[in-house]
Amino acid sequence: MIDKRMTMEEAAALVHDGQRLALGGIILYRRPVAFVLALLRRDPLPHDLELLAFTASYESDLLVGAGLVRRVRTCYFGLETFGLAPMFTQAATAGHLEVVEETEGSLGFGLRATLAGVGFMPGQGWLGTDLLHARPDVRVIQDPYTGQEVVAFPAVGCDVAVIHAVRADWEGNAVLGGNLAVDVELALVAEQAVVTAEEVVERLPGPVDLSGIAVTGVVEAPRGAWPTSCYPLYPLDGTEILRYSEMCPDGFEEYLKQMVSG
Repeated sequence: MIDKRMTMEEAAALVHDGQRLALGGIILYRRPVAFVLALLRRDPLPHDLELLAFTASYESDLLVGAGLVRRVRTCYFGLETFGLAPMFTQAATAGHLEVVEETEGSLGFGLRATLAGVGFMPGQGWLGTDLLHARPDVRVIQDPYTGQEVVAFPAVGCDVAVIHAVRADWEGNAVLGGNLAVDVELALVAEQAVVTAEEVVERLPGPVDLSGIAVTGVVEAPRGAWPTSCYPLYPLDGTEILRYSEMCPDGFEEYLKQMVSG
């Protein structure tokens, strides 16, 4: 057994300026909030990050508001029923943030390409849409076998991926529980993958959702997804998300100070 346990501070230290950081979970479910707060406690802070998320939400908005993010790649950025993500909305509207147009399809095909070890993955999504004008790097090519036009979605990888789990063991094998989103794929395409878990045990007795083979380090982080949910352990804290949405953007610095100080 390889003991991959590390502290949250050691995990946060893996992120460097200019890197692409992928955050697991989906909408307001199983987001790696404790890791994000540890990143925001670092001195010095990392800057010019490219944020990759299948969907981005509360945890990502904290990073954008703190000025750590230069570019965002996601098919959705918001707080679901609680409305817009205030700091992302403000930064994107003001032109302070580069937003790469993505959809579920483009991200899914991009991850598949990286997993397959190729530069792109073909699909029929985006044909006949204006998305191709927004993304000149996404090209239309001819299928050599059928002669039909297909879209070549470029491969998507990342430097560091952080996944929050219900339970993990010392080797990084993890049980995610419920909706897996694209967390397994993010961990597999990452140069370094970190699993934060509600509980870390020496060895998991049963089936796992994520193999520790792809994991660089594992961190025990009880309630590490709060105020987002972590089924089946605790639900979404709607009161806290609502407090955030009501305070920000004007009160963001005060809110962040409260969260970072614990």
